[in-house]
Amino acid sequence: MTGPRVIDFRDATRAPDTLDSVLDHLKRGGLLAYPTETVYGFGGLPTHAVIERLVALKKREPAKPLLLLVQDREAVGDLTWTHEAIELADVFWPGSVTLVLSDPGARYPEGVRGSDGGVAVRVSPHPVVRELVSGVGGPIISTSANRPGEAPALDARGALGAALAAGAGEDLWVLDGGVLEPSPPSTIIDCSGPEPVVLRQGAIPLGRVRCVLPGVHDRK
Repeated sequence: MTGPRVIDFRDATRAPDTLDSVLDHLKRGGLLAYPTETVYGFGGLPTHAVIERLVALKKREPAKPLLLLVQDREAVGDLTWTHEAIELADVFWPGSVTLVLSDPGARYPEGVRGSDGGVAVRVSPHPVVRELVSGVGGPIISTSANRPGEAPALDARGALGAALAAGAGEDLWVLDGGVLEPSPPSTIIDCSGPEPVVLRQGAIPLGRVRCVLPGVHDRK
């Protein structure tokens, strides 16, 4: 088995048909490592087969759901949008805030949909992510590209190393979008219950969140 393929995805140097090739790879069930506004991530389309491969790649507990990167709020209009969730999305999207929303119709597969019925979604401002979600016409999965116990990759070389260490083969393509500046992970806010709760403080501090929702509290 050959290893992952590295694709030059930088605007100034990539070939004209590169995006089309990557989108075709995604639509055929392929995996990617790609840059986001925070770190490089592993991902693919939210299908059962792709989810199983990503969970195995990350050696991740199946009960721990993967998040989705989406084009806009309307792209996941089938989730339950509370008033607070709408306010947060209007202020912080595109940006480093991940919202957990209820999926009462169980429209999303296990592995993306948590055991409590929540689905984590975010609109990334990174141009590569924007091209991918627009090109496939729907969400893509994102989970940090890193070896267990190590920091997430900030460049294509680190993402490739993490992929190789996990045993990834030619079905994973690494998109080289350049080197990312060090950044905290996204802030995660659970809006699936009666009151929003900050599950993880990250790139957007709690104080900024409280400028929008003064009564929001964080999980202790």
